[in-house]
Amino acid sequence: MTARTGRDVAHLLADFGHDLPTPPPAPVRGREGRLFHHAPARGPFRPGRGWTPSGAPVAAWRMTSDQAGVWWPFIATPGLPPTGAQMGIDQLSGGSFYADPLGWVLDDQIPVTNPNVMVFGKPGRGKSSTTKAFLLRMMDFGYRALILGDPKDEYEALCHALGVEPFAIGRGLATRINPLDLGPLADGWQSLGRAEAQRRSALVFSRWLTLVRGLVGSQKVGEQRVPFGPSDEVVVKTVLAHLSGYRDAATRLTEPTIPQLWRALDEPTDELIAACRYRDRRHFLDETRLLRDALGQLVSGAMAGLFDDHTSIHVDWRAPIQSLSLSRLEPFGDEAVGIALTCLNSWGRAMREVADPGDLRIVVRDEAWKQLRLGPDAVKSFDADLRFSRRDGDIQWAVMHKPSDLLSAGDHGSQATTIAKDLLHLADIKILHGQDRAVATELEHLLGLGPIAQDVITTWAMQGKGRALWQVADQLYKVQTYLHPLEERLTFTNDAIATAG
Repeated sequence: MTARTGRDVAHLLADFGHDLPTPPPAPVRGREGRLFHHAPARGPFRPGRGWTPSGAPVAAWRMTSDQAGVWWPFIATPGLPPTGAQMGIDQLSGGSFYADPLGWVLDDQIPVTNPNVMVFGKPGRGKSSTTKAFLLRMMDFGYRALILGDPKDEYEALCHALGVEPFAIGRGLATRINPLDLGPLADGWQSLGRAEAQRRSALVFSRWLTLVRGLVGSQKVGEQRVPFGPSDEVVVKTVLAHLSGYRDAATRLTEPTIPQLWRALDEPTDELIAACRYRDRRHFLDETRLLRDALGQLVSGAMAGLFDDHTSIHVDWRAPIQSLSLSRLEPFGDEAVGIALTCLNSWGRAMREVADPGDLRIVVRDEAWKQLRLGPDAVKSFDADLRFSRRDGDIQWAVMHKPSDLLSAGDHGSQATTIAKDLLHLADIKILHGQDRAVATELEHLLGLGPIAQDVITTWAMQGKGRALWQVADQLYKVQTYLHPLEERLTFTNDAIATAG
């Protein structure tokens, strides 16, 4: 290629007195550093740089998301939809954790079949705070709360903050609760058709028999519970049918009471003796002695002046919360409180057997273990309430100390213990607050938790209040509940200790 000759444009214009502007010099650009550098698969081929003569074979593994958590334990469980009460932070995902039991039941993507919740935790780990925070936050979505027995007045401050006065139950007080209350099923009885009357009566008598069976079974002869057999059931059902007027096809049912039932058994009529197929009065009295004595003990003992008359309170079911205080019964022992909880459960079920559409309610059962210790029939009563949650649409919220509380319902391998353990399957949602390490074996035996989940409960959850492992069906969430300052004042349960200090 020949060199270029001649003058350029700048020189030609210079001959006529025109000079072109001189361009600024180009900036000197240094070499830019790179964020990533290429590295050979076997490492840099230099001394001390980790070069290897052969590459490691690549291992391929296929697994499900459930199995992946074993190899990478920091992978979070699939998140729940952001509906319901915002409870706190899911520590594994870093996102907000929302609780919506009824919404989970309706969502086919979440393996929850019932909205019942069981809360376990060592005292002082935040069971009450979590419960009250859930109640307050779900009220924004139209839910109302019913506290069926508050043994320690832990919900009193919350009621007062919402403008509601709790009903106090105790000896010498005016409040009476009739556990044999007919409830709203008795409304409009005179205009019911035969089929509807039979359906309602079946519900009422089933609830009554469950209650009486539980109350009788709560009494003891020595170390044995008083039995309630088929013959006892026939007798009680016959008396209740007579007292209520159902046997005589009355156009309006009459509400019986426990003392009326006891007196009808203690002073039987010839008609009752014949209807129950006893030979004579003496035969009837001999065969029903334990039944009558058990009911008589309740009338004159633990239930005297409490559940032995017609209901004397008017409940505003449109209020955001209603609570029945049992703190006055604490001096009489756990058994008296357990009997009261059994009576309140029956009454509460009667009140909720007919609910208006959209009347969503959270039914809190605090210190539920005291009822479960009354024997197999009391456990069956509690079991019935949990099973009806799908029909009624209520969220049953039971508070206990530890899962082994269910084993205290009876001797090892007994019917009561078996039924109580099955209660765990009637609550697809379990909130596990901090527990001592001695409880770890119980958690594995009853709930099937692995070592990682056990460690969360016995270490992390024990290091701060409000920390809990939420078990939503088979999914686990490590949640820290956070309270607003106002909520902290309403949920504080150590007033007695604080004032003593």
